Amino acid sequence: MKPQQPQPPLLLLLLLPLLLTTVSSYPLNPKQLKALQSLNISTPTNDPCNNNNNQSSSSSITCDDASPYRHINSISFTNCSSTLSLPSKTLKPLSKSLLSLSFTNCPSLSPPYHLPISLHSFSAVSSFLHNNRTKLSGLFLARLKNLKTLYISSTPIQTSRRLYVILGNMHKLTSLTISNSNLTGLIPKSFHSNLRYIDLSNNSLKGSIRISITRLKNLKSLNLSHNSLSGQIPNKIKSLTFLKNLSLASNKLSGTIPNSLSSISELTHLDLSMNQLNGTVPSFFSEMKNLKHLNLADNSFHGVLPFNESFIKNLNFFEIGRNSELCYNKTILSSNLKLEGLAPCDKYGFPLWSPSQKEESLSGENDYDVEGGNEEKTENLKTKEEEEEEHKGSNKTLFGLGIGLFSLVFLILFLFYLAKRCRLI
Repeated sequence: MKPQQPQPPLLLLLLLPLLLTTVSSYPLNPKQLKALQSLNISTPTNDPCNNNNNQSSSSSITCDDASPYRHINSISFTNCSSTLSLPSKTLKPLSKSLLSLSFTNCPSLSPPYHLPISLHSFSAVSSFLHNNRTKLSGLFLARLKNLKTLYISSTPIQTSRRLYVILGNMHKLTSLTISNSNLTGLIPKSFHSNLRYIDLSNNSLKGSIRISITRLKNLKSLNLSHNSLSGQIPNKIKSLTFLKNLSLASNKLSGTIPNSLSSISELTHLDLSMNQLNGTVPSFFSEMKNLKHLNLADNSFHGVLPFNESFIKNLNFFEIGRNSELCYNKTILSSNLKLEGLAPCDKYGFPLWSPSQKEESLSGENDYDVEGGNEEKTENLKTKEEEEEEHKGSNKTLFGLGIGLFSLVFLILFLFYLAKRCRLI
């Protein structure tokens, strides 16, 4: 017979829920509670840190479990009302404990002038839009020396200084997003080495892609799309060996795709579309086993596409169209792949379609059949070499007719001369 295990005292079982409730319900710091009430947001007076009570509110608040008073760690404002305001004296009582502050869809709200330097994360999405006098100040952002995550999207930043002035003191920053925020100037000459994620898309940045970015050895994602960047893709981009996402689309980049790009074996997403890149498409892409998204459309590439069908089918997204001098080998790639905007090659490696025929070929029923289907249209597509040969043949015919006509006239004149001589004799 097994010995009976000792049971916990009944009194302890009865008091356990009460003890847990007591631990989790320490009151909020009185100064912070007063600050919340001055924000004109609906918060329960008993426990503003309880997210369940804030479901109908435009704000979300989380707190720590400190005693004897709890402290606010994060505040998130969403779909802010026009009555909300953030005076400096309101945020001051929160400055020691607040780690995260975010605004989403708060267009009428005026941005706070003095942000707590304790912040580890600051986010503003589609906010501070309707007040033309006050915009989010780059100067005040620069004071957030403890930031690890900065996320600003569709929110204009007011700054007359360069981007580095904003980021200069953020030594702990690991994730940087300033997108669609009217950002101008050049890419900074240096970044702090902790950065893992950079998104500066949809701004007005100009100049070249500086070597400073290639020094970020731990960078995993880089998005510089939709700017006015020019020059070539730097060869030293090979240093970003942990990079998974690279988007340089919609810029003014020129030159060829550097072979050093093949060194980034972890790359899964590559978008170089809508630039002025030229040369041939590198074959090393087909050896990048992790690549799933490849967009090279709207450039000036030429030659024969070096990919086989299995590589293209293994991609989740592939776009290569609108490169007028680029074509594909119809014996290797089937027309079933529907490579829109890309012509098959002739026997000399040039696009078989003229620009006008290319536009017609994009309609659904005009797909080119690799097995010889739609032969009537294929027979009507003549290469430049064939047309030149026909032109040379017609020239030879005209030349022969000219010589024959000249000989006939000469013969007539000669006979006329002989007849005249005979009469004189």
